Amino acid sequence: MAGTGAAGVPALSRSVVDRAAGHRPDEDFLSTRWADPTSRVLVLEDGAAAVTDGAEGAELVLLSPAAAPPGLRLFLGVEGDTAYWAVAGSLPLPRALGVRRAGLRDVGALLDARHAGLFVHAVALANWHDTHPHCPRCGAPTESGHGGHLRICTRDGSTHFPRTDPAVIMLVYDGGDNCVLGRQASWPPRRYSTLAGFVEPGESAEQAVAREVAEEAGLAVTDVRYRSSQPWPFPASLMLGFTARALGRAITVETSELEDARWFRRSELAEAVADHRVLLPPPVSIAYRLITEWLGSTATS
Repeated sequence: MAGTGAAGVPALSRSVVDRAAGHRPDEDFLSTRWADPTSRVLVLEDGAAAVTDGAEGAELVLLSPAAAPPGLRLFLGVEGDTAYWAVAGSLPLPRALGVRRAGLRDVGALLDARHAGLFVHAVALANWHDTHPHCPRCGAPTESGHGGHLRICTRDGSTHFPRTDPAVIMLVYDGGDNCVLGRQASWPPRRYSTLAGFVEPGESAEQAVAREVAEEAGLAVTDVRYRSSQPWPFPASLMLGFTARALGRAITVETSELEDARWFRRSELAEAVADHRVLLPPPVSIAYRLITEWLGSTATS
């Protein structure tokens, strides 16, 4: 199975399953497809799934609806004649020889586009349901509806939809052969990555890029250019990837967020990554994509 995806597409942005949003309000359709033995179900145990490993990558273990345990039922879409679902909760995962428990961070880049898309969709929905059991208007309990894509207040009937928190992540460079990478104290030793931060209310993504770079590294930037995006359901982010050109060289590190930030020359960074003096973020991250695109190679983490 192909694991890394097409060039330029972040690992968790790959998907081939039609989400079939128009079928979500149709309870007859949902009931019929759940009863169909050809439907396939991904079981989530606190955000993890059962996977198998092969020569070309990892693969999700998918069950028939009859074999799936009870839990929060999530409709993920259709591909051809097959409907896909997830069942979420503190559930027992399928257990068999050669099957292991894994999280999205661990295997997202090892799955093919079909399974990566199903896994990220299911985890994002499950995380939202876990944190939104009550109506934000009146506090009454809510119930899942539309195949798990909204919640309905049991008191006032109001509907509530999954939230997504936009965040920017940016490769800052000097217009030439140097880029800025930073590290947090909690990361593994020698790991450096791109700068990042959440978009604030009333702020554009481009404004957030400039603000976050100034706050974290003390640099002003221009030429902010969008590259690509990736869902990051930990718990509910959408990472918007950018490049930006720094207007100066002097870095001032904001120590409440970063332990270090520094300039890396392209050739020196490639060599440091190759001999493990610098560790990049894992391939499942859009940061890895931004850095390796800038390096012009498929450096390994």
